[in-house]
Amino acid sequence: MATASAATQVASFIAKFDPANAKLIRACRSMMRKRLPTANELVYDNYNFLAIGYSASERTSDCVVSLACGSNGVSLSFYYGATLPDPDGILLGSGNQNRFVRLPSPATLKEPPVERLLRAALAQAKTPMPASGRGRTIVKSISAKQRPRRAAGR
Repeated sequence: MATASAATQVASFIAKFDPANAKLIRACRSMMRKRLPTANELVYDNYNFLAIGYSASERTSDCVVSLACGSNGVSLSFYYGATLPDPDGILLGSGNQNRFVRLPSPATLKEPPVERLLRAALAQAKTPMPASGRGRTIVKSISAKQRPRRAAGR
């Protein structure tokens, strides 16, 4: 898909959210693009979430981290979070693999404990992020059925 087409699609996915949540998603995505400029953004408009993964390649298996966007807010999801050192105890979740951090504001991404987790996740990635270049935005899937993107009553 052409980049303009992907950009238009992603904007339409984000527009499904209530305005405050959409603003948070756009701000967090902008910060992640600045933090990981060589990563590909792999976008999945799934049943439960709008997921924007950051990957060294076009393969989902190379994703290190993603923004999980739902009607209840945005989280930074670590694909192999269960294996990350978490001395600050900020990782949430109890699955075998994934862990996440809630992002009440984009500023949370710059907090030292979150930055330490991100650095650790990048360091243990099977495929390192490219040293140069610019990542592309790639829409990987769009689910026909989706949970509402706006909280009830909004």
